[in-house]
Amino acid sequence: MASTSNDVSTVTRGQLTEAGRPSDVYGVENWGSGYFFVSEDGNLAVSPLRVPQQSADLFAIVQQLVEERVPTPFLLRFPQILDDRLALIHRAFRTAIKEFEYPERHLGLYPIKVNQKVEVVKRLVESGRRYDYGLEVGSKGELLVALGMPLSDQALIVCNGMKDSLFLRLALLAEKLGKSVLIVVEDPLEMIEALDLAEKLGVTAKLGVRVKLYSRGSGKWEESGGEFAKFGMSALMLVRTLEMLEERGQVSALKMLHFHIGSQITDIRRAKRAFKEAARTYSKVRQMGFDVDHLNVGGGLGVDYDGSKTSSEFSVNYTIQEFANDVVYTIKDVCESEGVPCPKIVNEAGRAMVAHHAMLVTDVKKVIRPGMESKYDLDAMTSEAQPVVELTDIAREINAKNFREYYHDALQDREDLNKLYELGYLNLVDRAKGEWLFWYICRQAVKHSKTAKQRGEEFEDLDRLLASKYVCNFSMFQSLPDFWAFDQLFPIMPIHRLAEVPAERGILCDITCDSDGAVDKFVDIRDVKESLELHRMREGEPYYLGILLIGAYQETLGDVHNLFGEVAEVSVTVGKDGAVSTEDLQRGDSVREVLAYMGHETVELRDALDLVLATRRESGLISTDDEREVMSTASLVLDDYTYLT
Repeated sequence: MASTSNDVSTVTRGQLTEAGRPSDVYGVENWGSGYFFVSEDGNLAVSPLRVPQQSADLFAIVQQLVEERVPTPFLLRFPQILDDRLALIHRAFRTAIKEFEYPERHLGLYPIKVNQKVEVVKRLVESGRRYDYGLEVGSKGELLVALGMPLSDQALIVCNGMKDSLFLRLALLAEKLGKSVLIVVEDPLEMIEALDLAEKLGVTAKLGVRVKLYSRGSGKWEESGGEFAKFGMSALMLVRTLEMLEERGQVSALKMLHFHIGSQITDIRRAKRAFKEAARTYSKVRQMGFDVDHLNVGGGLGVDYDGSKTSSEFSVNYTIQEFANDVVYTIKDVCESEGVPCPKIVNEAGRAMVAHHAMLVTDVKKVIRPGMESKYDLDAMTSEAQPVVELTDIAREINAKNFREYYHDALQDREDLNKLYELGYLNLVDRAKGEWLFWYICRQAVKHSKTAKQRGEEFEDLDRLLASKYVCNFSMFQSLPDFWAFDQLFPIMPIHRLAEVPAERGILCDITCDSDGAVDKFVDIRDVKESLELHRMREGEPYYLGILLIGAYQETLGDVHNLFGEVAEVSVTVGKDGAVSTEDLQRGDSVREVLAYMGHETVELRDALDLVLATRRESGLISTDDEREVMSTASLVLDDYTYLT
């Protein structure tokens, strides 16, 4: 699929509105990194190469796709952002090497595990060829992918993780393909197995050793580092491994030292300590007579999801350039002080490379406002039930001076209301009226509490409780697994109507039948918000939301909870003239495909329906037309998108 539309063209950044800059509400200028901004039309826009003249209106793109019968939810992928992120990271290391007169080069790696989609890996390989970028793999499958990629002759393939004999065999035989593969071993036994197998195959083993540092990273994944980390050799095991290499006369096999202190390092001070410790270990190994020439500083380069530029769990307190400067300067400083040659610097950038390049677009199917499902006229409210009468009086008289007292009175009246209903003294209509009045009072109390000098914790809690529920056409378990599993936050916002002041606050509920399927925490530059500023739905108009910066991990970690499958995806590129191309449409999973994932044979399901229908038709319970209607509907369902259409 490829199309260009004049409606989807260059856009300009938003101007001041009555509510201030429209981007202020959602912090786009803080976390957008120059890739996203709010246009003058009040729509979210994308600039994949961070060039304002080369940008596109995302709302127009979504409208175009919907008109072309691409149903939400779908993933928008921006391959140009992948190009820009890779170049940005490489330039940062190149600048640092030049500034500090570092005598060796930088070799970057993309860890395939972060996003294994073929279009992502191929694009990064293509973009990285000029810089000799390589790949990091952690399984036999990922190794096969890497070996099949057209990497440059100088690029590395680094094998991490646990390995069986077949994994080692394939990695060693890569020499026959002209590939430069480094096998990072976790313990002496793995090293011996690799060396023995290399001898049998008649190839040269190129080994690395993963070192377990005392230093740890920061943030959600800091447990990946430190002395109790899952992977890596302690100093004791490292020394024993080096001794075994000497005993075997294979000192030259060791080419790399590698460490990793965790994904999404939030605090640069922690990272600098790790760089220093790693450089010191490298220097000591060199002084022991091992000509190691690569130091792999691992991953961890983070993404500023909330735009705060702090060491919070969802941000980073450093720039890419600062990170590269600290790596290069620290390694050079330690090596010079130890009198050893500087190594080639290898780093593994995954999250920082791909997070920005993908966003999910969904639409709101309905809005649930607690206690407001029915509409009553307060002025015309009548009832003989005493709690309802008292709640009516409170609702009519509550104001900024008495809201605390009247709210507490309403709590007691609601308790009385429920007791009377339980005892059978109150009918259902009066109970419904009482419920509506109580929630009306709560909303008035919250409104007045916002103008008080001291608001009080109970009204903050009530405000959160009253947040509207925007039911959106997606599965959190499929598209945002890190939110569910780790409370990882992502920027979420409407992609249109951004020149309007949002009139409501709400949380997002997905369409799974699981109570966990809700997004109730949102990024904010100062704190974590427990509700999101949203607009009121307009009759007959769609309301689209974007979930951004989800290009790392989310696509391959998602599951098929409730049998909701992978979403459709489209690649979007923006030309120098602002012309937009939407291509590489991949339809989302059908019901038939997801059933097959779980081992359900659709032929068997159809046969089972056929048998039941035939039996009921023969018994005269249904007609032949009924039988055909059920089977044709079942066929339509099997071929339909798993999400709402």
